[in-house]
Amino acid sequence: MKEQSAAWTPNGCYVNRELSWLLFNRRVLEEAEDLANPLCERMNFASIFQSNLDEFYMVRVGMLMDTLHLSATDDKTGMTSAEQTAAVLDMTRELLADRDRVCRSLMGELAGQGVELCRFSSLQDKTQSFLEKQFTSNILPLLSPQIIGRKQPFPFLRNKAIYAVAILRTKSGGERMGIVPCGEGVLHRLVPLPGEGQRFVLVEELIAGFLPKIFAHYKVEGTVLIRLVRSADIHMDDASSEMSDMLAEEYRRSMEKMIRRRKRLQPVKLEYQGKLSDTVRDGLCSCLGLSKKHFFASEAPLDLSFMSALRDILREKSGLFYPRRVPQNSPNVEALVPMAEQIRERDLMLNYPYENVRPLLRLLQEAGQDPEVVSIKMTLYRVAHNSKIVEALVDAAENGKEVVALVELRARFDEENNIGWSRVLEQAGCRVIYGLDGLKVHSKLLLITRMHNNQVEYITQVGTGNYNEDTVRLYTDYALMTASPEIGAEAAQIFNALSMGEVVEDSRHLMVAPACLRSKVLAFIDREIELARAGEEAYLGFKLNGLTDKLIIDKLIEASQAGVEIDLVVRGICCLVGGVPGMTERIRVRSIVGRYLEHARIYIFGLGERKRVYISSADFMTRNTTRRVEVAVPVYDGALQKHLEEMFRSQLQDTAKGRIQQPDGSYVRAQGELFNTQEHFCDQAYAGAWALEKPGERPKSGAKTAARTAAKSAQARLEAKPAQAKPAVQKSAAAVRKTRRGLWGRLVKRDM
Repeated sequence: MKEQSAAWTPNGCYVNRELSWLLFNRRVLEEAEDLANPLCERMNFASIFQSNLDEFYMVRVGMLMDTLHLSATDDKTGMTSAEQTAAVLDMTRELLADRDRVCRSLMGELAGQGVELCRFSSLQDKTQSFLEKQFTSNILPLLSPQIIGRKQPFPFLRNKAIYAVAILRTKSGGERMGIVPCGEGVLHRLVPLPGEGQRFVLVEELIAGFLPKIFAHYKVEGTVLIRLVRSADIHMDDASSEMSDMLAEEYRRSMEKMIRRRKRLQPVKLEYQGKLSDTVRDGLCSCLGLSKKHFFASEAPLDLSFMSALRDILREKSGLFYPRRVPQNSPNVEALVPMAEQIRERDLMLNYPYENVRPLLRLLQEAGQDPEVVSIKMTLYRVAHNSKIVEALVDAAENGKEVVALVELRARFDEENNIGWSRVLEQAGCRVIYGLDGLKVHSKLLLITRMHNNQVEYITQVGTGNYNEDTVRLYTDYALMTASPEIGAEAAQIFNALSMGEVVEDSRHLMVAPACLRSKVLAFIDREIELARAGEEAYLGFKLNGLTDKLIIDKLIEASQAGVEIDLVVRGICCLVGGVPGMTERIRVRSIVGRYLEHARIYIFGLGERKRVYISSADFMTRNTTRRVEVAVPVYDGALQKHLEEMFRSQLQDTAKGRIQQPDGSYVRAQGELFNTQEHFCDQAYAGAWALEKPGERPKSGAKTAARTAAKSAQARLEAKPAQAKPAVQKSAAAVRKTRRGLWGRLVKRDM
């Protein structure tokens, strides 16, 4: 697959944000082509590539098209919105050509496994006759065809839905356009064919093939399948601009109204399969208000989500999937010792998805039953569809604890889900707050406050990923749990500020965006610059999802020129080009795209005794550093710090899924003896290799024995079947489950 460079500024150190993201999605598509991956996993990567591209157009291209009339330019490359849009369209055309080739190969391999996706036009007459009967009986009654005319205006085309379009010739010689929705959500995409083996045809091809039967009073002169993608560039902050004057339910209704508006925004991309005549193209351009530059021919099916059904058919062929891996119990967590007791003795850290999320669930559940716990405060950005996290908060509130949940309703594409859960929490007696005007709360912060012997004690958990039991099985993340009174006190300040609609202006231990994260990062980099200029060895290492903040980028360029050695592991967007002679030659940029989504953020400043290591919810992207509430926490425990560094160093050695950025901005696969960090970490978790040296023996007492019994009871309760959950919670959750359907299961989560 040919790698394309992006657009550079004259000094060659910057790459445009949008084009960098497309380069990342190219790396995802490469995984669909990589024969080292099992067939069904490659099919999954192809589906992910498409869903990524759809969301990129919905979010980023929608934004660019909204700003075409403005004179604003990209602050790194100087490209205007029009220039960026043109470059994006050109690169998209190249990517889709690669996608078509990859899909051809995948479908050929699939047929070799006895599962075949057939084209309707290639079927024998006998098979087509069989399908005609099936179509007449089971499909035609469910269709809603429309002929465009003066009394029948052009219909609204739903986002990402497939339509069959026909050019119709009337008996008088006139020309009309017919449109048939292809039954999204009603009809099964895969229509089985008679005969031996498992052969299928896609329902949209079947509908297109029988358009003459649908429009029986016309002569069908041409057919084409189309799929439209609409902008989702709704600024959810608009709904919160007067949030302080709204009641909670009014705010939720305002958000729901904004979500409904999103569904009708302008089109940004149209893909078509088949021959698109000039007549149809011109008609669609006119009716949709979309330039033909945004039309893309597709040889592959217009929606690749059907591949999940084909993967299910092959589920018993284990060789076509990754070897089964399950999160392991952390060797540093004792099953029958209360979590708070363990955390008071030493800091604990969980590594997802290699280790199980259960200790965090235990911590919440036990806190809800602990008579010394006064309050539980938590930020919720994205949660699971059947969230045990929310259930634990509900239980705690019903047990009389003060529960404060900051639910971010503006988590893009999860707004409906979060609105539903906010109602569940309120009904249970939790105090729900919604963050700040104009600032999303993206931090992953949990604070448990206890009164023990008339003294305030804190248990604080700071993470890099969402409190979502589903995604912790797919995303690599860290969750630090500490009893540090200093960190707990600063976490309490954050929650107090959020409750009053304010931000934390300064902190000693935590870095807190938007007011005191970027400034501290820059100060740490400046320290390394000064040391390098003084002739000392200086170092910076960062693991991120994205790097776009120009102030930080420019500071890294300065650091490189001063002699600081810099390692960057950036999964997605990276607007900095490393290895440019005289500018960034000491900066090495890597990207890892593999079985799990690399999501954790690690900051390493310095060497030796001055070294500081943090984990964080924040990427070095302008939106994170200036427009969100984010938290970075220092890792003070020496063993945990060493463990994080070892994991970071391992990723720098990945030759299986690692790509190395070149001085022209392109990425090439790392070379050398095969080493897959994600598989290595799985092996280490299975072997219990992350066990830390335990602190001294704990004295045994009757009280602690009782606590262990309570913890064991709580654990059993956590593992109870959903049917045993509280009916009130189940009923409330069921009320919002329909709106949540379809929001999960994708590997990459809206990091645009």
